[in-house]
Amino acid sequence: MFRTALRTVLAHKARLLMTVLAVTLGVAFVAGTLVFTSTVSAAYRNSSDQGFDRVDVAVRPDGADTWPGTAPTLTPDLVGRLAKVPGVRSVTGVVSGFTAVAGGNGELVGEGWPTQGANYAANSGAPDPRYPLTAGRAPKGRDEVALDTRTAERAGYRVGDTVRLSVDGPVRAPRLVGIFTTDSGEVAAGGTLALFDTPTAQQLFTRPGEFSEIHVEAAPGTSQAGLAAAVDQVLPEGLSSATGQELAAAQALSAESSVTSLRTTLLAFAGIALFVGIFLIANTFTMLVAQRTRELALLRAVGATRRQVTRSVLVEAFLVGLVASVTGLAAGVGIAAALRPLTSSFGKGGHALPDGPLTVTPAAVVTSLVLGVGVTMLAAWLPGRRAARIPPVAAMGSVHAVATPRSLAVRNALGALITTVGAVTVLGATGMDWEDGQMVMVLGGAVLMTGVLILTPLLSRPFIAAAAPALRAFGVCGRLAGENALRNPRRTAATASALTIGLTLITALTVVGVSSERSIDQRATGALSADYVVRMATYEPLSGTVEQRLREVDGVGAVSPLREASVRVADDETNVTETYVTGLDAATVRSMVRPNFTDGSLAGFGGRGIIVSTGTAEWRGWRTGTTVPVTYPDGQRDRLTVAGVFEADDLLSGIVMDTRTLDPHLETPRASQVLVKAEDGPGEAVGRGIAAALGDSPAVLVQSKQDLSDAIARGTTMMLNILSGLLAMAVVVAVLGVVNTLAMSVVERAPEIGMLRAVGLDRRGARRMVRLESLTISLFGGVLGIGLGTFFGWAGCRLLASDTPGLELVLPWGRLALFLALAGLVGVLAALWPARRAARLDLLGAIRAE
Repeated sequence: MFRTALRTVLAHKARLLMTVLAVTLGVAFVAGTLVFTSTVSAAYRNSSDQGFDRVDVAVRPDGADTWPGTAPTLTPDLVGRLAKVPGVRSVTGVVSGFTAVAGGNGELVGEGWPTQGANYAANSGAPDPRYPLTAGRAPKGRDEVALDTRTAERAGYRVGDTVRLSVDGPVRAPRLVGIFTTDSGEVAAGGTLALFDTPTAQQLFTRPGEFSEIHVEAAPGTSQAGLAAAVDQVLPEGLSSATGQELAAAQALSAESSVTSLRTTLLAFAGIALFVGIFLIANTFTMLVAQRTRELALLRAVGATRRQVTRSVLVEAFLVGLVASVTGLAAGVGIAAALRPLTSSFGKGGHALPDGPLTVTPAAVVTSLVLGVGVTMLAAWLPGRRAARIPPVAAMGSVHAVATPRSLAVRNALGALITTVGAVTVLGATGMDWEDGQMVMVLGGAVLMTGVLILTPLLSRPFIAAAAPALRAFGVCGRLAGENALRNPRRTAATASALTIGLTLITALTVVGVSSERSIDQRATGALSADYVVRMATYEPLSGTVEQRLREVDGVGAVSPLREASVRVADDETNVTETYVTGLDAATVRSMVRPNFTDGSLAGFGGRGIIVSTGTAEWRGWRTGTTVPVTYPDGQRDRLTVAGVFEADDLLSGIVMDTRTLDPHLETPRASQVLVKAEDGPGEAVGRGIAAALGDSPAVLVQSKQDLSDAIARGTTMMLNILSGLLAMAVVVAVLGVVNTLAMSVVERAPEIGMLRAVGLDRRGARRMVRLESLTISLFGGVLGIGLGTFFGWAGCRLLASDTPGLELVLPWGRLALFLALAGLVGVLAALWPARRAARLDLLGAIRAE
């Protein structure tokens, strides 16, 4: 039976080609993802280990609850005490903080990755061993800076150039005096690093004489754990130590988090492609079994058992899956190898990956092979069982190939039951909150999708009947195409199902994405009266000098910062909690925001009058007129009064108070955003003036309400395009399925086509018949997928509304029409080769085959 299975595979190489290709694509997707992400993860780990090779122990604040204003500081005195600890070789005070670097084109370098500034610690004039200089010298004074080699190369800077950078909004322009190398994993991941001398770094990131961390290097023979224990003995309360190994592991984990997310996403879409491929594989083996009726029946007649027949089909599937999996694995490794230099080529303007060898793990090899072979054999199992049931008497005919009414009735009843359970589960999830309903909806959606796929043969009949008038417009060819699609509803269903799955997912994502975009836009701009919002592109706080500079811009009528500070709120004598408050200038608040109040108003806002969001009011049991005892960051106490309760949005939430009340209690008033109201409304001149006042800083965004809406729309469109691009793999597999089914159907119906040609159907008519059949099946799959996807999109929006108030369903009719047109195009393109094959069929040979 094994030799029989092998001969069968070799005899049907062309018919199995599409199946092999579909499995190869899915396995290549999986293998490429696993190999590429494993390679990057290994490179990040190696880079992180190198970055901390001179750090055996790091001392930092441990986050103890010492609020307000009593947290211990890292001072030169502590550095001196640590230097006297037994087993210490050297101690370095480290200062670090956010620093954005602009490239020669004015764009932010390393956007989306850590962009840091730090100190070059030249102790007693000796070079800093952490940052070996490759050009120039170490920075000295406020007007000098050094950059890492990757950043200098990407930004196009050389020693002597003026570097445009920003720490808290306004642009600084120091001179580049040095270029250095670093093993930092964050820089290798795509971030940037700028170095200042220690006094300048302290002025920018901490306070004079204070460090962010202290790094300790062990003397030879001293372990990191032993040194950490010795260091802990001299640390004051509120400070803690961590070994270099722990820091390297934490940094590698942080850098790998995006890789892990990427791996999960890509594997999910690869799984969808393989799931779609199951229908193609099952359809292929079903048709091969049907075409080999006499052969299998004769095998049964000469003594083959049912188990042997089933085993022979599974052996065929194993051989096909093995060839496809090995090919897909090789292709995946090639894809991963090609992605490394391709990604690294983005180094001048994007994110270069750390160097490292290509990592092909045993897990990637085993997973790819097992997945490819397993999916193929799983899909072939049911056709194999059907083959085993062929009685020897079937050698006289092939009536067994037609599904009996009883089998279809059982299938329809089962499908209806599963569909009902899935629909009820999805509808039930729409009434839950976001946290509880996510998994329920996913499971319900999977069950509903399964039920609909089981019912697809039943659903195909009314659709094709509805399409009959349109098909009759093409004459005999159209009628024959409709009859061919109805002849074997299971085959039609399996062919359309692959396309249905892809379009269901794309449609659901599009409906949810477009609806969310509308809601986010409303939340971001609905309560905004200001003409411009100024903030850091990286969401870092803005310097207090930004507000003053903006007030001096021509055409600006009012300016209000949005502060964020932490205060302690006492609901009663025993319940005291630390919470964030937002500060707004009460003098200009009415021209900046228009909160949607459910109780009270802005009339009482200002001084000691505050407004709170509905969620905060419900949680704390507050209402208009409630008196709230608070403790400010400097330790002073106050009593505030709730003047109104409003619905939270993306701009305002929680507790909002007057900046004139909050600012005196802050050591350094900073703003998360600055709202600007123009005297004569937004205009190009005012926008340019605001940007110029901050030195055209690449780290600062100056956005009008329209800019905010456009940014939201761009983000949603980009997300949908990426997801649709990944789902395109499933659509490609669906196309292969349609091609394969039609091509094998042409072979199966060769005698019939030959007879039609004999009684007058010309080649053009044969091509048209196959094309119309393909178009009908593809449109059926498209209509079913779009309808199901719209339902899932509606359900998803209902679930999201529990976490996003105001979210409403928006149906993108234009995109839905485009998806339907895409389904039709798939049908037309998929029929090109089968239609050509049908037209070129040898007439006499086909008739003799009967």
